[in-house]
Amino acid sequence: MKITQLSVFLENRRGRLYDAARVLGEASVNIKALTIAENEEFGILRMVVDKPEKALELLKKNGFVASITDIVAVEVSDRPGGLAVILKILDDNGINLEYMYAFVEKNADNAIVVFRFDDPDRAIEVLSKNRVRVFGKKDIQG
Repeated sequence: MKITQLSVFLENRRGRLYDAARVLGEASVNIKALTIAENEEFGILRMVVDKPEKALELLKKNGFVASITDIVAVEVSDRPGGLAVILKILDDNGINLEYMYAFVEKNADNAIVVFRFDDPDRAIEVLSKNRVRVFGKKDIQG
């Protein structure tokens, strides 16, 4: 139940994020979630899109350095401490979390959070055993 994430290297200069968004928009690729980690010289744009392989090809054709990685999207109770419940399950089972970000859409009264793990298969197994809903590609990417 892994989903696909697109990571794009962006030089830290005016218009570069726009260029990436324009390329995807013109090709009808829908961005479902995103985050940017940056420093003074460059940033890494991480996105969940509805057509990751198409997006990767388009971005590379337009001069972007991009890659695809597996991530896990889970349902988190949208209340104080909801995220802590999930993080405790992961911590109690020795699952290493590399980074995370929130998802654009909500699922009923719950939030959707994207996680990047060093061992996504083990994380999915542990979360599922603890009755945490893990979303599949069809749920998130269409």
